[in-house]
Amino acid sequence: MSKPLNILISGGGTGGHIFPAISIADELKARYKDAKITFVGSSDRMEMQRVPAAGYPIIGLWISGIQRKLSVRNVLFPLKVISSLIKSFWIISKYKPAIVIGTGGFASGPLLYVASLRGVPTVIQEQNSFPGITNKLLSKRAKIICVAYEGMDRWFPADKIIHTGNPIRQNLLTNDISTEMARESYGLHPQRTTILVTGGSLGAAAINTSIDLWIQNHFNSEHVQVIWQCGKLYAEKYLPKYANREGIWINPFIDDMSMAYRAADVVIARAGAGTLSELCATGKTAMLIPSPWVAEDHQRKNADSLAQKDAAVVLDEKEIQAFPDTLGALLSDPERRKTLAENAKKLAKPEATREIVNHIESLLT
Repeated sequence: MSKPLNILISGGGTGGHIFPAISIADELKARYKDAKITFVGSSDRMEMQRVPAAGYPIIGLWISGIQRKLSVRNVLFPLKVISSLIKSFWIISKYKPAIVIGTGGFASGPLLYVASLRGVPTVIQEQNSFPGITNKLLSKRAKIICVAYEGMDRWFPADKIIHTGNPIRQNLLTNDISTEMARESYGLHPQRTTILVTGGSLGAAAINTSIDLWIQNHFNSEHVQVIWQCGKLYAEKYLPKYANREGIWINPFIDDMSMAYRAADVVIARAGAGTLSELCATGKTAMLIPSPWVAEDHQRKNADSLAQKDAAVVLDEKEIQAFPDTLGALLSDPERRKTLAENAKKLAKPEATREIVNHIESLLT
């Protein structure tokens, strides 16, 4: 192209929106070396740190969602929408993007809406089996909607849907280190059964409490070991307790998830769409504890999509007292773990990022 290719990407609020957006940006940058890729996010959310860390500039909008219970913050919502729409007009006018891509989160709403008004093609990437309100509202104006689950025509125009799967971090597919070396990188025994526990970057109270109690009552470091991402909200509570415990590696955040997945026999996690895509791509035995606090209970729906294919074990928070028995059953049954892992692997779409960018390219020509 004779002039620089400007691309805007918006998605954030959680890692489930941010990491797919970064994966798409990386693939675009690999194909278009001179492209200028700029992110737009919510000014007070985690994308303002994660995106620059990945090497991309980001512009913040003053935007957040409506609180589902009575809150004084809802009074500001109309002002935030107006402010974000005005700034989005300025962003579109300044950058003159060839395309705008949204991966969900409140900031993508104003930006993709304004882009569509200005005649700029927009692409939506929906990670979940139950879409968020932002993507549902934007879907009629989008050119293409890339989804990870079947049956999404319940919410999106059927003629715009492309079943691509979710983008995942590419190093998950390229890490060829052995399982034994991965475990040793955490200071753990190379041969022992290993549990990876993760509740996301902030942490999950139900998961942390359950693994804490399990360690106290059932843990035997001669047979099993734990890699535990407790989240930054819970670091002060659990790090002093377990930092020097044999057979346990604990930290608020795991920088290299490819190494953690490689080390693990069983993964205990929430059921965010990105996490499930990574579990399938890496072929891991998963014990999923969906968050009941997310919009429309979409994590439960995500988890069910795997459970129905016998590709994961699902435990609801309201049944969390069954955590020790559920985990114990997995640890004592290698054949069951193998079956779950193999079924998860069958659901993987490792080429999702490339396929999504192929469709984006079709709008650039």
